[in-house]
This record gives sequence, structure tokens and C-alpha cells, in this order.
Amino acid sequence: MTEAVTPPSPYDPPSLPPEKPAAAAAVTPGDIRDGAAVALAVGVAGLLLGLLWVWLAPRVQYVSNGEAVFLRNTESEARIGSDGTFFLLSAGLGVLSAVGTFLWRRAGGVPLVVGLAVGSLFAALVGWRFGLWLGPSTDLAAAAAEAGKGVPFDAPLQLLAHGALLVWPMAAVLVHLALTALWSPRDPDPGPPPGWTGYYHPQPPA
Repeated sequence: MTEAVTPPSPYDPPSLPPEKPAAAAAVTPGDIRDGAAVALAVGVAGLLLGLLWVWLAPRVQYVSNGEAVFLRNTESEARIGSDGTFFLLSAGLGVLSAVGTFLWRRAGGVPLVVGLAVGSLFAALVGWRFGLWLGPSTDLAAAAAEAGKGVPFDAPLQLLAHGALLVWPMAAVLVHLALTALWSPRDPDPGPPPGWTGYYHPQPPA
């Protein structure tokens, strides 16, 4: 027993063509080159972080009595201020790197975000180590002998909160994703199918 098939009515509007599944965006070699360029440029910017950290971080001072080295001011908050300076500088540079990357390539993409994250983490590490290298000597005995008895001298820079190294990559990725979501180019509207005018015109019966 076969099922009865109702023929289409001439008064029915034309049916829409079946929707095709959206094809996944392929990653091109150009996208990978852009991501590598962002990682390299942001990583080199870590030198700027080290310079600013040495320049702006508050100083901790020691003093020697000829036999031992002591903190000049035991109630000083300069050590915490050094971490705070690194935190704020990393956050600011993270925002700047995200804005610069977005203005360079508004379309975004996974390779660009990965390059930004990797370059930002590398930049934070470079800035940390470069700042320690530029700062006062880590040899307290030699620094105390050079300063003399009772003469205060600067202590080496220290980053007590190592979690601050993640501030730059986190700020950069979050700001870049927000900018991409708000102002990245949108895909064009596919529009109506061919032959469809949006209006129904009834035809006389056969």
C-alpha cells in the first residue's frame, strides 16, 4: 500500500533552497606569519618593561655596620611597591600591545591570538630578567664594601609575586578578544535566494 502524495499547490510560495553548512575558516600561511610577527614584536617590547621597571620602581635601601647588612627602614613598603609597579606596567603594556595588534589586523584569528599570548608571556619574562640585570648588584657584600660603613645603598630589584608575570598576556588576550568581538569586520549578509522577491504573487489555477 503506497502513501498518497499531495502535489504542490500553485498558490504555495516558492520553497527556499536548503542551507549549506558553514565551512570552517582555514588557517593560511599568511595567518601563521602574522602570528609569528606579533609574537616577535611583542616579545622585543619586554625590554621596555625592564627599563621602565628599573626607572619607576621604589628603592629598598640597605646599610652596613661593617659586619652585617640590614634594612635601612624596616617599615618600608618599597618591596611591595616594586611588585605593584611591575604589575601596573605589565597591564598597561598588555593593553597597548592588544590595541596595536588589533589595529594592524582587525580580522583577528587564532594564530594572531596565540602569537599575542606567547609573545606577551615572553615579553614579561624578558622584562623581569632585564630589569634585574639593569638594577643594583645582587652581591650585597661587594655593594656594602663599596658604599662603606653606615652609608645606605640600593638593594637589588626583586619580584616577590611571580604571578605578576601573567598580567601582560592575560591583559593582552582579553583586550584583543574584546576589541575583535566589538569592531572586527562582519561577514556580509547572504541575501535572498535567486528568484525570491519577498512578495507572493498568486497564479490562476490551471
